[in-house]
Amino acid sequence: MKYISFAVPCFNSEAYMEKAVDSILVGGEDVEIIIVNDGSKDRTREIADQYAEKYPTIIKAVHQENGGHGDAVNTGLQHAAGKYFKVVDSDDWLDEEALKALLQVIRGLEGKDQEVDMLVSNYVYEKVGIKHKKVVHYRNVFEQDVIFGWSDMGRFHVDQYILMHSVTYRTDMLKLCQLRLPRHTFYVDNIYVYYPLPYVRSIYYIDVDLYRYFIGRDDQSVNEKNMIKRADQQIFVTKSMINMYMLKQIPNKKLRQYMTNYLAIMMTVSSIILIRSKLQENLEKKRELWKYLKMKDYRTYVKIRYGILGQTMNLPGEPGRKISSMVYNVARRIIGFN
Repeated sequence: MKYISFAVPCFNSEAYMEKAVDSILVGGEDVEIIIVNDGSKDRTREIADQYAEKYPTIIKAVHQENGGHGDAVNTGLQHAAGKYFKVVDSDDWLDEEALKALLQVIRGLEGKDQEVDMLVSNYVYEKVGIKHKKVVHYRNVFEQDVIFGWSDMGRFHVDQYILMHSVTYRTDMLKLCQLRLPRHTFYVDNIYVYYPLPYVRSIYYIDVDLYRYFIGRDDQSVNEKNMIKRADQQIFVTKSMINMYMLKQIPNKKLRQYMTNYLAIMMTVSSIILIRSKLQENLEKKRELWKYLKMKDYRTYVKIRYGILGQTMNLPGEPGRKISSMVYNVARRIIGFN
């Protein structure tokens, strides 16, 4: 039995994909690695095939026409045979000892004939040039060494939200909820960690620094210049998340609050990128985005618009936009993203 299926989406990843794959191979026969070559033009296909030939019981190499990161995740999920499913981007990697600890927890659950819908672990910002790496943990939010539900969780800090890096889902749950990420779209990892949440009934937190999130390449999607260039895709993802649920219908109060706060962050990120572009047409897109939320879910709009983040992103005039950018720069330095 494969305990975890790891999907590794690859696009022109020849320079770094081996580090990602090798870090997962520590799991041995307990894991499955699905390398999804998403229409690469370099040696990615060749490297993937070499791995599949060398480790035929562990690694699958799947080749497809370019569909973007989300479509590569879709393909990985379609091929997944493991009990649990996790995405590892080809420029990131896993901590070997933390992976062993995660597998040990899953073995323990299996030995008790137990399963959970979502496993959560810590991640580390591996930002180039930064000596002291930012670790995002959830010790103040989740209980440890027990299975729990949304009603049992504490309060998240603003830098503590569950990202793709920190989550491992039960494979059958993802397939049951019919998760399908958009093709040729950046920032769909937000959909990946948002859409399944109401389907999650049981959670287990492992306090290990498993995922190493590399930040430092100029072509990365989280690079600010690229985010401005792809602002329309950020808006598309945010609108998609607005359309998924009427949040007042989420029965669990703590989950509803969490999802509202997550959507507030998406609105904030979209807004600040549009503000920092300094283009008049993008300022109009920002206004339209807030109108869209107001029209689709008025109750959620009020909560977000008149919360701290919403007010900060909607300060009037040029002075207000400068304050919004200043707040963004402070948060970026504290948290360590892009």
